[in-house]
Amino acid sequence: MAKKQISKSKHKNMQRWKKYKVEGGKAIPLGRFCPRCGPGYFLAEHKNRVTCGKCGYSEIKRSE
Repeated sequence: MAKKQISKSKHKNMQRWKKYKVEGGKAIPLGRFCPRCGPGYFLAEHKNRVTCGKCGYSEIKRSE
């Protein structure tokens, strides 16, 4: 018999708590939100850029 596979969407949602910090009974987001998609869609941090996985928005980081 084949192994039962877990859907990707369920696996993604299991780690959502890592993106927020709780202070004084309020959840504070730790990352930046996408300016196109709005609140709820975080930008992924890469070495030289930040990108949105939903719409493809990206910003290049400046090295100083």
